[in-house]
Amino acid sequence: MATPAQLAGMIEHTLLKPDATEADILRLCQEARENAFYSVCVNPTWVACAAAILRGTPVKVCSVAGFPLGATLTAVKADETRRVIELGAHEVDMVLNIGALKSGQHTAVRADIAASADVCRQHQARSKVILETCLLTRDEKMLACQLCIEAGAHFVKTSTGFSTGGATAEDIRLMAAQVHAAGLGVKASGGIRTLTDARAMAEAGATRLGTSAGVKILAEARTAVR
Repeated sequence: MATPAQLAGMIEHTLLKPDATEADILRLCQEARENAFYSVCVNPTWVACAAAILRGTPVKVCSVAGFPLGATLTAVKADETRRVIELGAHEVDMVLNIGALKSGQHTAVRADIAASADVCRQHQARSKVILETCLLTRDEKMLACQLCIEAGAHFVKTSTGFSTGGATAEDIRLMAAQVHAAGLGVKASGGIRTLTDARAMAEAGATRLGTSAGVKILAEARTAVR
């Protein structure tokens, strides 16, 4: 079972709401710093702000590309990836082209992932791919994981938090079994609101936790060890 410090080191303190303000981003970064979270995850427009606030601290900045639908053109996803890295992002969560995957366009999906992943590698950043697991069959989830491996991504991730469902322990186990041997991490995101949720994801094989409830979860964890 993860200690509070280990749990904090897995949490990506997330605020991707469209109505987030500069004051909200400041608060997010302050909370991440105070609780020693792994990173903050913000929309591209707030990357420079978050990077400035967190400069000189261990907390990393994560942003998104092709978010939240994944239907953005490949060249645009790659350019968005490059731009947020230049603004200060250390990691980029890009959204899988879900419709292309379901259409059997596997070569195109692999190339779409690789375009963003290659930019990340060129800039010493990490690439995560959001599968939006609630929209995929079991076989499609496994295929998506395989394409992420082949395309050179660093992580697979469950959800945007903007679709019909979030992370489940079952999906995390499936993804972990598919990618861990290849050296990829697994990020659970979507609906993780309690310590019980967080522990279930970690025990299923998640190596990162994307959540907007990190402060509450960590407070629960600290209380549980007293």
